[in-house]
Amino acid sequence: MLKRTLFFTGVILCMGIFAYAQQKPQYTQYIFNNYLLNPAVAGIENYTDVKLGYRSQWTGLQGAPTTAYFTVNAPLGSDFTRGDAASFPSGGDSPYSRLYTSEYRAAEPHHGIGFSLITDKAGPIDQTNIMATYAYHLGITEKLNLAVGVSAGANHLHLNTSELTFENPDDPVLRNLENNKWKPDAAIGIWAYSSNYFFGISAQQILPQNQYISTNNGQNLSKTVPHYFATAGYKFYLSDDVSFLPSALIKFIQPAPTTFDINAKLSFRDRFWFGGSYRKDDSFGILAGFNLNSLINVSYSYDATTSALRTVSNGSHEIVIGLMLNNIYKLTSPQHGW
Repeated sequence: MLKRTLFFTGVILCMGIFAYAQQKPQYTQYIFNNYLLNPAVAGIENYTDVKLGYRSQWTGLQGAPTTAYFTVNAPLGSDFTRGDAASFPSGGDSPYSRLYTSEYRAAEPHHGIGFSLITDKAGPIDQTNIMATYAYHLGITEKLNLAVGVSAGANHLHLNTSELTFENPDDPVLRNLENNKWKPDAAIGIWAYSSNYFFGISAQQILPQNQYISTNNGQNLSKTVPHYFATAGYKFYLSDDVSFLPSALIKFIQPAPTTFDINAKLSFRDRFWFGGSYRKDDSFGILAGFNLNSLINVSYSYDATTSALRTVSNGSHEIVIGLMLNNIYKLTSPQHGW
């Protein structure tokens, strides 16, 4: 009985990380890839947007979370991809200029598709998420676009028992371990955007699934929970070529308390930017990035931990590399995104 109790204690401690905190990865640079949180963003630009990201959280802490992802999304519809009124040929108006704002018009109705692959590891727990996305974008006023999107796929959650120490590796409890299965996953979202503001709401992990292990009476010790996000931002023009973009992300994940991120981004035309971030009761961060050319952009962030983990953590690092494929207008920065 003692052996079984020790096993349950270890498993519950591991699952407690997820039961009372965010089960999905968190991102400091959500503003650079809103598609990670909201499927309605798929196809927002008139090129194929590819992102590769890596996050090392709480470095210096053994078993700290690490996240890697690959996302790609693209529009469908020639009226948009080859005739978007808000896209200018190379050498035209920068999306960071006031002139761009005055001439902005809502995008032509079009479809968007996307794909994401995300891997996340925290201690003995690792998960892999694969999703495909469909979105539809529609101009509802002369300058306001509305998009709705849905993602569907599968999630694989795994508890690596080889990283845990058991008094009896052949404990019968291990036979009930549901520990290497793919389970369905889904997300939905709405995204409204114009030339200088955006707001959106989304829900991820909307198909709750049992995790790991069940007791003899059929009860499960842990379940996935839906994640709800609300995002908004507004771009202020400090001059013709310099803009300031504050944004906020609010996260609702029961039974954890509601939390939020606040970011601020100062951009210089379409070449480089820097900024800062704050995550409630967790960290302060600095961000910087540049658009190398019409193909490649890079961004980096560092979070200084402010929670109790600051005594053992050296902070968090996140880097994102973006590719703008099929970029027929040779844009060096997003036109409809941020």
